[in-house]
Amino acid sequence: QYQRQVVLNAKALAAGLAKHGFRIVSGGTDNHLMLVDLRPKQMDGKEAQEALDRAGITVNKNAIPFDTNPVFRPGGIRVGTPAVTTRGMKEEEMLEIADLIAETLEKRSDAEALQAVRRKVLDLTRRFPLPI
Repeated sequence: QYQRQVVLNAKALAAGLAKHGFRIVSGGTDNHLMLVDLRPKQMDGKEAQEALDRAGITVNKNAIPFDTNPVFRPGGIRVGTPAVTTRGMKEEEMLEIADLIAETLEKRSDAEALQAVRRKVLDLTRRFPLPI
């Protein structure tokens, strides 16, 4: 049941990110994670990871197939769903997370906007506390 929900969440998150114009490497996912190619958005994985960290969203910068970016500034990010699934989140929340990721990356240079996203992230995590 849990692993099934992890995959359903990953598919929903990938679809939500694609709706915002992000290219998902391999066109989607069949497992717990996805690679997002940021090159069409004119940013790299390091820049995205740092902005998302400031907004309270954890991802990893990651090289993507045929990446020509320097190793410390890869062209993508890796996003996974096990942690949010453990909190009890489902597909609806994945679409909310996709919106938060898109907003963060669109406004990555705006500290005030990132703080506003961070407040939304905190609200979401309060609604779905870690199981004890």
